[in-house]
Amino acid sequence: MPLPDSGFDYVAAFYDPLARLVYGRALQRAQQAALEALLTGTPRILIVGGGTGWVLGEVLRQRPEAQILYLEASPQMLRRSQEFMQQHWPSKLAQVEFRLGTEATLQPQEQFDAVVTFFLLDLFEPHRLRELVARLQAARRLGAPWLVADFAFPRTWWQRLLLATMYAFFGLTTGISARRRPPLEAELERLGLSARPVGAFYGGMVEATVWQ
Repeated sequence: MPLPDSGFDYVAAFYDPLARLVYGRALQRAQQAALEALLTGTPRILIVGGGTGWVLGEVLRQRPEAQILYLEASPQMLRRSQEFMQQHWPSKLAQVEFRLGTEATLQPQEQFDAVVTFFLLDLFEPHRLRELVARLQAARRLGAPWLVADFAFPRTWWQRLLLATMYAFFGLTTGISARRRPPLEAELERLGLSARPVGAFYGGMVEATVWQ
C-alpha cells in the first residue's frame, strides 16, 4: 500500500522540467531567498517534501556543516534525491539522512534548528494542513526559523487560472487533498509564528517567507 502523500511518484520523472517550463527559475529563486535565513554554525535542518533533491545542494552550499533530515513521502522522489547527492555532493552524503515517510515518522525527541517546507503546505486541505504544521512545530527548536516558499493567494485573473489548472492537474496525477490554496498563513499564525517576507517572484505569485 502506498504511503500517504506519496502520489508524487507519478510525476517524479518530469516534475522539475515541467516546473521550469511554466515558471522558469522563479521557484528556485524563491527557495534560495528563503534559505538565506539559515542559521550560522552547524544547524540540524529538517527538510520536508524536498522533491528531487536540488534544495539539498543549496542548503549545503550555504551551510556546509549542516546535518539534514530529508523527509519525503514519495519513494521515487527520495530515490532521485539520493542520486542527486551521489552525483553532485558525494562528500556530503554522511550529513544527510534520507527518510521515507511523512511527519508521522518524526521521533518525539527529534528537534531541529530550522524547518524547511518548500511548495509543500499548499498541497493539503485545511484539516490535514493543521495536523501537519502542528507536528512540525513540535519538532522545531524554540526560535528556529521555519522557511517557506510557496504560491501566494492569486491576485490577478491569470494567476487564478494558472493556480486552478495546477490544482486540477496535480489532483488527478498525485491525489493531493487540496482543491484550492489553503490558508497556510493562518495556520502558521495559529502557532504563534510571525512572517518576515524575503522575496516575491513571478509577478508576486510565488513568495518566500521566514516564520519565527
